Formats: sequence, C-alpha cells, structure tokens
Amino acid sequence: MRETYQSGVIAEASKDALFLTFNQTHNEDALAVVRSVLAAMPQRVEAYRKRFPDARLHLTLGVGSAYWDRLNPQERPALLRAFPALENGERVAPSTPVDLLFIVRADQYDAVFDLGAEIVKSLEDAAELVEEIHGFRYRDMRDLTGFVDGTENPEGEDRLEVALVGAEDPEFAGGSYLHLQRYEHDLSAWQRLSVKQQEDAYGRTKDDNIEYPGDKKSPHAHTKRTSLKREDGTSMEILRHSMPYGDSQRKGLMFVSTCRTPEHYERMLTSMVEGDEEGRADRILEFTRAVTGAAFFVPSNGWLEQLA
Repeated sequence: MRETYQSGVIAEASKDALFLTFNQTHNEDALAVVRSVLAAMPQRVEAYRKRFPDARLHLTLGVGSAYWDRLNPQERPALLRAFPALENGERVAPSTPVDLLFIVRADQYDAVFDLGAEIVKSLEDAAELVEEIHGFRYRDMRDLTGFVDGTENPEGEDRLEVALVGAEDPEFAGGSYLHLQRYEHDLSAWQRLSVKQQEDAYGRTKDDNIEYPGDKKSPHAHTKRTSLKREDGTSMEILRHSMPYGDSQRKGLMFVSTCRTPEHYERMLTSMVEGDEEGRADRILEFTRAVTGAAFFVPSNGWLEQLA
C-alpha cells in the first residue's frame, strides 16, 4: 500500500494548518463511528480538493499508540510504541497520549477551516475534541524565535525514503511514525539574548540561515544535539512539518516529526533533553517548554479504506 500514502506525510510546507486531537468517548457505538469516519476520510479529502482546487489541501490522520489496539486489535505496526516521556531539570518532554490526530493544512485557510469543522462534526458523539491549534506560516518559514525552521528536511524522493515505511513492515507500507509536541515559548527571555547568543544556541545564523561549522558549534547548540548519526556514519533523518501558533497570551511551535522508524526522533529528543555522555543538553529548551507529547501511526489511505 506504499503507493497510497497520505499526501500530508510528505507534502511541502503550507500556509495554514489545524491540529485537532481527540479521545474516543465511551458511547456504545463510538468505535464503529470512528472506524467509519476514518475509512471515509480519503474520499472526503478528495472531495474537498475538488471544491478548493488551488488550495494545495492535505490531511495527515494519525492513530495514537495506546488507541491502536482498540481500533484494530488484529494487527499492529511493528515499531509503534508510546511517546518517550523525559525530564532533566527544566528540560522536559511530557507524554500526553491521545487517540486520534488530524492535521489539516493548505494554502487557503477557508479550506482548512471547512474540512476541520466537518471532521469535528462527524466525530461529535464518538470522540471528544482534546485540543485545536491553528498553525500558520510566519514570515519566510520561520519559528517565532526568528530562525528558519525545517532547514535539514530531506528533499524530493528522499522525503518518501525517510518518511514512509517500506518492505520492512509490508502490512503497513506507506505508513509513517509521527510524533507531535506542542511547545510554548518564553519569548521575553529569548529576546533578552543578543543575536549572537541566539545564534550560538541554534548553531546557525539568524538572518541568512547559515549553519555553523561543526568545530564552531557549542555542544549545547540545537543543531549539535539533533544532528545524529548511526554507527555506519549515515545521518538519522526525520521529516519535520512544524508550524508556529500563537495569540496574545501564548506563543509557540507545533512540532511534527514523520519517519519510517520512531527511533530517529526518540534519539534526537533524548539528545536534546538528557544531552550527550557529559550531560550537555539543548540550550533552546531553556527558552521553550514542551507541554504535550504523543506518538501516532499514520496508515496509508488504502489501509484506512479497509476499515469500512
């Protein structure tokens, strides 16, 4: 089913997005309703694409690691597991599992809004909305800290190779392991740093987005903590789909990782929170705090349609 992967897993960045998370209710027919809604979602997305032909509309539908066996007890993705809760002083990565995730994104917010509203309505008695966050493009693809986000993402066909499960788990080929975190930034503290201090924390320049040479990076730099390699020297890559969000009260980042294995993201998160063998952790986490964390599997459209 690899050819029927959900387009949102590998699509290029969008201008707007809705991040919707749900927990199934205890209503007697809730599970049957959820299965029906999920099975119909690929066709529903195609109908919206025809209504909004210029919107570049995409959906990423994920099933929570703890919920999977309720939805489909017969088979399970080989590496699906709980979000790795971590804590190291002020650096934290909490685990806040939820049952379902829908990321609706497009270059027209009316398309995002309408499809998001229909998803919520279709699940209204079967699943309770946990959180709804509107993500948006900020300037030229920057986080609210002012730095370009997603610089290290793979390009072209490499996106499929990095993000999609293949022959190693044929029942779930075309699927992807997704990790979602919502971060809240302390921008007041961040903005008290000089530009050079901010650049040192990231390990790259702010205005022109040039990465520091390896020997010039602090061991606490974000790019140092997240640029990991396997024993054979190859990079441990993920595909990021992160977007800023915010209002007058809170500002932050919806961090999304997709990959054909959860190991890459888990290793990066551990490197950020717990640091290296000498305990040198990510400086960025002094200025932003994860408040949610959940692990999902994003099955192929073909797999979803079989739920009917």
